[in-house]
Amino acid sequence: MNLADGPDLTGDEREALLRDYLLLDPENELASPAMYPRLWNVSAGMMFTKIIRAEVPEAPEYVAVPMNDHDAHLSASVAEWNMLWEAAQFRRRIPRDLPDQLYRVADRGDINVVFVPRTTSRYHEYAPLFHLLPRATLERFGLPLLRAGQWPFLSHPARIDDFLPSDFEARLAKAWAATVWRHLMPVSPISGFSANDPIRVLAHNLDFWLPPVTEVVQEVLRELPEVDNGVTPIIPVLEDGSPLCGAVTANPRVGGDVWAGEQEAAELVTWTVEQADADGRLRGILDAIRSHRVQDDFSPRWTKAREDFERKLHRKRAKIQVRFVELTDTIPVHGPETQIVDQLAVSDFLTLLNERDREIVVLLRSGVTKLTEVAEIMGYSNHSAVSKRLARIREQAVRFFDER
Repeated sequence: MNLADGPDLTGDEREALLRDYLLLDPENELASPAMYPRLWNVSAGMMFTKIIRAEVPEAPEYVAVPMNDHDAHLSASVAEWNMLWEAAQFRRRIPRDLPDQLYRVADRGDINVVFVPRTTSRYHEYAPLFHLLPRATLERFGLPLLRAGQWPFLSHPARIDDFLPSDFEARLAKAWAATVWRHLMPVSPISGFSANDPIRVLAHNLDFWLPPVTEVVQEVLRELPEVDNGVTPIIPVLEDGSPLCGAVTANPRVGGDVWAGEQEAAELVTWTVEQADADGRLRGILDAIRSHRVQDDFSPRWTKAREDFERKLHRKRAKIQVRFVELTDTIPVHGPETQIVDQLAVSDFLTLLNERDREIVVLLRSGVTKLTEVAEIMGYSNHSAVSKRLARIREQAVRFFDER
């Protein structure tokens, strides 16, 4: 659809027409929770009486190509290519006259590619994620109320970027993270974690979520019935007479909504998370992160996750005990980072003690292990003063080794 070339239209009229085509009036019933958000599909039966269907389709990849409304051949070729999404990696085997931009990709081999227009915002790549977001979330993050999305991409008016914020991708990442967060950390809000927290980074990574949401879209479409064109499933034959193994001819499926309304979209978000963990990868990532939390993962806000972390941390710290024992057969090492594995590391610690406390530690380290002997050497009448000093030294040692 080329809205820019309408006859007898002023620039403002064309702009208004394009805006109305792209953006949804908040008062429109299509913006109601029962209908929004929405993603829909156009049946390949609009153009084909039969299709090729891959028996084991490979996961699709998005390839952005420069497009405009004036290249009718390119636009029609992209629409035809994408409409045959069920052919997956075998689409290039279907004879057609491809424009150079598409031929260079198709000529690379049997790969499953979805073509989308190249834009600054990357809206078309991320459309399945964007159109899972409810209206309230869009408004919260300053995103426009776009009309229903389409998968796979077939056609578009030009200049979609003109109607999106310049930081669209960043805003979408925040909006998606807010939507998916409860599935990743059910008991703690996202605000309780720092910007560098690994799970928070993962929630914002749109490229991580694009493959699972694309697979979910396709799984929904595969449940739609076929058009009754009377096509008998057989192995297709290539131009050279050889069979195309791994594929069958079939009736095209009907088109329709992939989802419509907040309830269905929420179910598809859950399904997307489950798909991201289809092989246990997401669950493994989350478990590994939770098991190796550090203080910097949390923001100043208190959360259940931080409470659990602090409890485990203090339990671990409570196990620290400081004892002074004789170190035999060790070579004195004097330096700012002295460490003696499996024995007492004291060289750095000594610099924190006053002269009398340091003398006690040196005596204990030199083999004088009885407090009465230490007291006698230091000129005390009994060991009481030595015991008090040792208690204070232990407290300092706990703090010292706890901070390392």
